[in-house]
Amino acid sequence: MAKYIEIEYKDLDGDYILIDLRSEGEYNEFTIPGAINIPILDDEERCAIGTVYKNESEEKAKSMAVVAASKKLPQIYDTIKELESKHDKVVLFCARGGMRSTVLDQLLVSLGAKVYKLRDGYKGYRAFINRELPKENSEVEYVVLQGNTGTGKTILLKELEKRGYDILDLEGCANHRGSFLGSVGIGGCNSQKKFESLAYDQLKSRKGNLVFVEGESKRIGRVLIPEYIYDNMVKSKRLLIDVSLDVRAKNIIEEYTESSNWKQDTLDGLVKLEKYLGKETVERYITMLELGHIEELVKELMKDYYDPMYKKGEDKYEYELTVCADDIDEALKSIENWVNTI
Repeated sequence: MAKYIEIEYKDLDGDYILIDLRSEGEYNEFTIPGAINIPILDDEERCAIGTVYKNESEEKAKSMAVVAASKKLPQIYDTIKELESKHDKVVLFCARGGMRSTVLDQLLVSLGAKVYKLRDGYKGYRAFINRELPKENSEVEYVVLQGNTGTGKTILLKELEKRGYDILDLEGCANHRGSFLGSVGIGGCNSQKKFESLAYDQLKSRKGNLVFVEGESKRIGRVLIPEYIYDNMVKSKRLLIDVSLDVRAKNIIEEYTESSNWKQDTLDGLVKLEKYLGKETVERYITMLELGHIEELVKELMKDYYDPMYKKGEDKYEYELTVCADDIDEALKSIENWVNTI
């Protein structure tokens, strides 16, 4: 009889697809990047079964799980077989490599499927990230792009990546821009675990050890930059990005107003600024927002709130180069010329 095969995350290579068997809530909170979700139990079923397990009996909970999962098995089997035809390896995992992945793996193998089980599940993957992310970071020399809000640091970062340079996009990993208005138009901030997974993937895929990154505070939304990454950034080379106020305002408006819900998100963010700027000032900002005086609002926020805050951080460092980024192409040439000198 065929036996299921366990595999460790570090040994995965080639053409494979990861299948997260946990509930959609577990998956949405954090998963292995690139994994697709095929839940054996949905959130409601998992909660009900967990309650029975805790308050009544393990056997009754198992019976409920079997009934709930059995209804999904035909569809799961068909999906797995389709994925098998497209990938060399189909790898299943759950929270700890326990009952969900083991039982389904054994069943699928008995039906002729060629699937693998990820050893220790997501827990094993997290142990791998906790061990390997510090190692990847220790091999990297960062170049930090520092500058006020709206100076186009993210734009420069993405353009440098297009030109073949390695980057670590911390705000992209966090899905947050790092301020009270940092989530406008882009949805919720990622979890700490998802942030670290994405950061590892970016560092692991680098071609060399010189990595461009934006200057950040220790916190980006609800995410904390790991101390070892932050410490490495603090001691790294820095480039100061300088841009005129008009161009900064244009950059902010273009970036922050792309989504349909940007106005409500901005309103929610402005309310949080009351304790820093006062109720009267925030009410005036809200009126400007409602009247459509967006450029005026952006410029006032930068001059009265963001610039003074950023100034404190900028004055702590010495800079290898000051780059005028009113023209992105010229800024990129300046940065590339500087890289060639080192």
